[in-house]
Order: sequence, then C-alpha cells, then structure tokens
Amino acid sequence: MTSAESCTGGLIAKVMTDIAGSSDIFWGGFVTYSNESKMKLIGVPAGVLEVSGAVSRETVEAMASGALANSSADCSVAVSGIAGPGGGSDEKPVGTVWIGAALKDGLCASRLYQLKGSRSAIREESALKALSMLIELISC
Repeated sequence: MTSAESCTGGLIAKVMTDIAGSSDIFWGGFVTYSNESKMKLIGVPAGVLEVSGAVSRETVEAMASGALANSSADCSVAVSGIAGPGGGSDEKPVGTVWIGAALKDGLCASRLYQLKGSRSAIREESALKALSMLIELISC
C-alpha cells in the first residue's frame, strides 16, 4: 500500500506506521502538498491541475494512479482538500475533500466529502476516511 497526500500532510503514513509490523504492508507514501510536487513526484498532469484544480476528482484519481506507478505497491489512496481555516471559496469551501483509491489492476474510486471542524479535525477525518475507502475498494 502507498499513499499520496496533500491536505493530510503525511497523516495516513503516520496512522499506518503507528501499527507494529506495518512495514509488511505499507510501502511508504508521497506528501505532495504543492501542485509542483504532485506533478514531479507522482506525475499528475499539469493540464489536470489547470483545468480541474488540485481539489478535484480528476486530481485525486491521478494522484492515486501516480502513487502506484511510482512505487511497488498493489494499492494506493490519495487525498486532496481544503483543511482551513483559510483557502476556501464559494465553490470549494473549507472542508471540501476529495479522496481516491486505486488498485494495481486498474480499479479506481473517488468520493467527495464536505467535512466540518477545525483544521486538525478535517485532516484526521480525511485520513481515516481514506483508509476506510481503500479497505472498501479492496473488499469489492
């Protein structure tokens, strides 16, 4: 398993590595907070970021696929959102979070969340929802 994280800033990797023996299943992760890092580290196309924005279905799906392509993991999870307290807009208010998950066989899923709470609460809930989504996808 690998992760590509933006607004969670490595929380998924932290949650995974809090578990003893996680090195058996966790390859490692990518913290891709900036658009530049999304493009350079995991190959998110510039056009996707320009047209859809960093917080979008297209971006998290490209992040999840890119994390797989740049690791030896069999599955991945990706998160991009607006944790606040600033940075939101009418179209994408604080708490807007896209989560994507992908399997090496090509199966990919993504989901939009509108989360409430403080910056840390939004980040923590995003990380947990991402892992839940990955478990759900693997179970299909």
